[in-house]
Order: sequence, then C-alpha cells, then structure tokens
Amino acid sequence: MTTKAKIKHLTVWITGASSGLGEALAIEFARRGARVVLSGRNTAKLEAVKNKCKKPKKHHVVAFDILDAEQTKAAYHTVMSQAGQVDWLINNAGVSQRSLIMDTEEAVERQLMEIDYFAQTRLTRLLLPAMIEQGGGKVVMVSSVAGLLGTQYRGAYGAAKAALHMWANSLRAELSEQNIQVATIFPGFIQTNVSINALTGDGSTQGTMDEATDKGLSAAAFAKQVVKALAKDKEYVIVAGQKEKLATVLNRVSPSKLYQVIRKAKVT
Repeated sequence: MTTKAKIKHLTVWITGASSGLGEALAIEFARRGARVVLSGRNTAKLEAVKNKCKKPKKHHVVAFDILDAEQTKAAYHTVMSQAGQVDWLINNAGVSQRSLIMDTEEAVERQLMEIDYFAQTRLTRLLLPAMIEQGGGKVVMVSSVAGLLGTQYRGAYGAAKAALHMWANSLRAELSEQNIQVATIFPGFIQTNVSINALTGDGSTQGTMDEATDKGLSAAAFAKQVVKALAKDKEYVIVAGQKEKLATVLNRVSPSKLYQVIRKAKVT
C-alpha cells in the first residue's frame, strides 16, 4: 500500500488544532486525503481551520477544554459517535514556558505539567481501548527538542515534554503486541505563536515573539515532514534546524560538551 493510500483511509484526531502546528498538521493530513477531527477550545477558530482543509465537509470539529477531565470524556464520546473510530491520535495540545526556574512559581510548573503531560496521557488512555478493539492504531506525542535538551527558561516545559517522551516509550513497549504504534515528534524552532503564548514565572503569557522562533521552520514545512515520517512508521521524528539537530547528536555523544555550549549560549 502506498503512503498516499494509507493516509487516505485514516481518521486522524488532532488536539491543539486551532492554530500553529495543529492547524498545519490538519491541513496536511486533509490534503493527503485523511478525515480529520479537529479539537481545541475555540469552536470558531477550529471551524476556520476546517474550512482551510481540502473537502471541509468531510472533517469534524469537536471543541473542548483538554484540562477538564469531564469535557475530555464527553469529547471522546462525541468523536466516536461522529467518526466511528480514530486510527491516529495526534496529541499536539500544549503550552511553552519562558521563565527561569528560580523565578517560576510552583503553581505555574504544575500548570505546565497538567497541560503538557497529564492532559495528553489522559486522552490517550481514554482512546486506547477502542483502538485495541478495532485492531490497532497509532498514538503520536508532540514532545519538543526541549524534552531532549534542558535549556534556560524552559525548565518545567522541558521536564513535561521529557516525561511525555518517556511515557510514550513505555506505552510502545507495553502495547506493541496489540498493534498499537507509538511515535514521538520533537519540534525545534517552528514559526508559530508558541513563544507569544508561553507562560512566564507568574503564569502570565509572554506576549512577544522570540527571534529564534520567528526565524524557524514554517509550520507547513514541519507538517509535511511529520506526515511523511509517520506514514513511513518512523517512531522518533526530530523536525528542527541544523543547530538543534546537531545539539541532539552532541547530547548522545558528549552531554558535558553540549552543556558547555548551552551555558554560554544566549537563550531566550
């Protein structure tokens, strides 16, 4: 079966689909023929993204607050009743951080963990029994290069994304015999509003664009690379610039050398 044919027959549920990476992924999956379920908190924004997708009437919008356990359960039931089944779940919802550890309130660290880790694992656990019953599926966690490399201003965010990565590894080991595939995506700097929406030490949003984010890979280019890799059943997908990719290699070869570089680097 060709890559295009495989994608064409999929129903793909994407969280955080109202903008940024989620929006780009929804458009790319739809372009390749998949039926997409778009989720986020804002119905109007999700409908706008759906209308950008190829054959918009084919797709579904299910809005909910992923931090709310009851709303998440209700959304799951709505998706299953509307779509019938979900072949791939793309756990993309999340928020970043821009604050030093010493300046970050514990409540903000907990908020980051709730959004970037617990909300993702909760939704995955809800969907897994149905995936197993239907004969298999794919769970995709959108982690971050920050989940591989600890850098300044992203202490709790990197920790949450690393936790997601490790949880995905365990899930892969536990459910491989049930035909559940697990993939983890590690984006580097991508041109989205991630830095604008990032939480600062007191929980307020940063409200400004980082230079590195502004000069990053386009969201559309990111989505094309990700969908292509997932269609080839890649399990670890790093989508980043050359410097970030080099840093991940150096981290495997010599973590001490990498952190000498990171300590001296201007990170914002």
